[in-house]
This record gives sequence, structure tokens and C-alpha cells, in this order.
Amino acid sequence: MKGHQLYDIKDEKIQRKKKFCPKCEGVFMAQHPDRFACGKCGYTEFNKKE
Repeated sequence: MKGHQLYDIKDEKIQRKKKFCPKCEGVFMAQHPDRFACGKCGYTEFNKKE
């Protein structure tokens, strides 16, 4: 992915659009409709249903 797809600039501060994996350092997690998943280690966080 390109840098402009991963970050936003608001009020002169850089903000990440995606989550980082808590197990791997510096690896973004893929966002699926029902979960976040790390492609490197396989760590998965499921979204809560409301």
C-alpha cells in the first residue's frame, strides 16, 4: 500500500488509519468486515456484534 492510504494528516499530526499488530512490531493488520487479522503471525481480533 502507498503511504497516503495508511496515514492521515490532521492538525499537523500524523494519524494511522489501520491498527498495528500487538505481537509483531510495525506490522499493520488487515481490516475485514468482521475482524482484524495480521498476515505475518496470524493474530486475529473479531469485531463485537451490537
